[in-house]
Amino acid sequence: MKFFTPAKSLNTADSQTCIQNHAREDVTIPDTRQPSEYGKEHLPGAILMPLPELSDRRDELKKDKPIRYSEP
Repeated sequence: MKFFTPAKSLNTADSQTCIQNHAREDVTIPDTRQPSEYGKEHLPGAILMPLPELSDRRDELKKDKPIRYSEP
């Protein structure tokens, strides 16, 4: 697995459009912020995966679905 591979990141408006245009089960949106930030506000359907945990939790990211990272 390659680390530090650039990933497509979406701003909030683009993320909301992506959510509206795809069924929740068709796309994965990991939120890599800290729990306190996620608790204040997050996109519906986003999965909390704090950045320090991402490499340990990569098996939760489905390879057959697009993954879109949302910018805070």
